[in-house]
Amino acid sequence: MNDSKSLRSRIAQTVRDIPRSGIRDFFDIVSAREDVISLGIGEPDFVTPWHIREAAVLALDRGVTSYTSNMGLLPLRRGIAQYVERKTGVAYRPETEVLITVGVSEGLDLAVRALVEPGDEVLYHEPSYVSYNPLIQFAHGRPIAIQTKKENGFRLTRDELEAYCTPKAKILLLNYPNNPTGAILSRKDVEEIAAFAIERDLIVLTDEIYDELTYDREHFSLISVPGMRERTIYLHGFSKAWAMTGWRMGFTCAPPELTEAMMKIHQYTMLCAPILSQEASIEALKHAEGDIAFMKAEYRKRRNFIHASFEEMGIPCIRPEGAFYAFADVSRFGMTSKEFALRLLDEQNVACVPGTAFGKCGEGFIRCSYATALDDIKEAMARIARFVGKL
Repeated sequence: MNDSKSLRSRIAQTVRDIPRSGIRDFFDIVSAREDVISLGIGEPDFVTPWHIREAAVLALDRGVTSYTSNMGLLPLRRGIAQYVERKTGVAYRPETEVLITVGVSEGLDLAVRALVEPGDEVLYHEPSYVSYNPLIQFAHGRPIAIQTKKENGFRLTRDELEAYCTPKAKILLLNYPNNPTGAILSRKDVEEIAAFAIERDLIVLTDEIYDELTYDREHFSLISVPGMRERTIYLHGFSKAWAMTGWRMGFTCAPPELTEAMMKIHQYTMLCAPILSQEASIEALKHAEGDIAFMKAEYRKRRNFIHASFEEMGIPCIRPEGAFYAFADVSRFGMTSKEFALRLLDEQNVACVPGTAFGKCGEGFIRCSYATALDDIKEAMARIARFVGKL
């Protein structure tokens, strides 16, 4: 029994069979090196604005250190309901339809587990955030990856949905603005997807964590389409636009039956989100519009520079319209995405993520985050240009 092989055999097969995150595996390699310019991790380089941090400091000074309701602080839920209605035109009842989670990651896990029965098919689009497929498998569902195409700007189309959807499909999981491609959907795209979901009676989980970070046009939310509020779990959080990654604050908005089901899992596993993070998030919703506008303007400058740099190198890269990632096509260099990323790291000390971390159709691409200082991006792009110039 002390034998490590014997211990491995006791681990649930679902867990054994799922590989480690391609992002984290790659950055285990990066962490062992010095003087690396990282374009890898999707974390804002901005510090959480002081007035938000101060709200937590003052709450701590007042001795605010207790549990909260499983659902989260009611003033925060009210603020979220107001924020979502202002952004989407859709009203949610804070008492029964808003749940505070430990990041969007927990919200996604709760949503999937609350809905999936063993064998249910869950449609999602690739390239995608690394956790979608594993979360579906952990719930014993069957992940159905829809391969989006560079030719369509990595937008999910109704034709692709038609090709992949079977009578066993129960859920559609969306993420636009998208990580890793920076793609967004037009209003027409969203309306066509909504019509498909209604026709096929699908529940939709829409991860809109990057909705504040679009650069050429406004994001249009799926829940804004008539008939979608009733069949959608809207997922959002404070990590990206508010630069609050370490606070681990997310939320879901959904009809009361779905919210109650998620809350039931949440109360037995996580109990509640940290109270100091909730206090800080109340302040973030009230007074951070100027902070978001400033950070967004900086991301736009970086987006423009990194996109233009790839184009000058002759590396095709669809102009990112949302989030803070560039998904560059390096397929012409005759190596896999991972080989390209490892050689770039070894020869130029620049870290990016192989596209295969985000699904099979990510082969031939690398993801470069521009959530880092512009001076570092300029140096990184100069190094990449030197690297590809030698290939």
